[in-house]
Amino acid sequence: MASVETLSLITGERMAYSHRPGARATVVFLGGFMSDMTGTKAEHLDAHAAARGHGFLRFDYRGHGASDGGFEDGTISAWRDDALAAIDQLTDGPLILVGSSMGGWIALLAALARPERVAGLVGVAAAADFTERLMWDGFDESVRRAIIEDGRYEEPSPYGPDPVVITRTLIEDGRDHLVLDGPIPLACPVRLLHGQQDPDVPWQWSLKTAEALAGDDVTVTLIKNGDHRLSTPADLARLSAAVDELLALAA
Repeated sequence: MASVETLSLITGERMAYSHRPGARATVVFLGGFMSDMTGTKAEHLDAHAAARGHGFLRFDYRGHGASDGGFEDGTISAWRDDALAAIDQLTDGPLILVGSSMGGWIALLAALARPERVAGLVGVAAAADFTERLMWDGFDESVRRAIIEDGRYEEPSPYGPDPVVITRTLIEDGRDHLVLDGPIPLACPVRLLHGQQDPDVPWQWSLKTAEALAGDDVTVTLIKNGDHRLSTPADLARLSAAVDELLALAA
């Protein structure tokens, strides 16, 4: 990975990022909820892009990884704005956005905000609208009451000892950015990869996303034994192939 640097945001906070310029299109990796830029998929794609002469950008949203801010203060609006700040200030030319889980939703929102820059988009277990459809709609009445009255709920995490803190602000802000009721007015080519053993984001979510997208060049690849992370060697090969396909179209 290229050295980690920081970008000053208009809020006064600093966002950690790693950017390696290239002579060709730039691949931008957008991570998931409570993840950071040091994950397996980001590392793999960085090396893959470098070997082909493409630029690569990854960053930590505020409240994630090495960036400033508290996770509980985060919202979909804030994390979309982080993505746009990184794109606007650190890159030029065509972009291929790669969004993992929540990053798939952020990638869609960034592409809608900068359609002239985005030449293609790859979603890995893309979790568009997850705050409403996968969180709020699945909560029982006691959890909803806690979020409304206490402003937060601590949900046990299967990935570590720390709970996932879900705030009322996150839920309410997410409602301003729902996209799956469609259509999503994007014409760029989109490739969606999803494991059918994903316990966090149902694979049908990628079908919903494909249906909502207005463009015609949209494909969905379902991996029968794939989990949410899709980080096995075979999964990474599929991801690389999807990125390469879109880079070729952008050339």
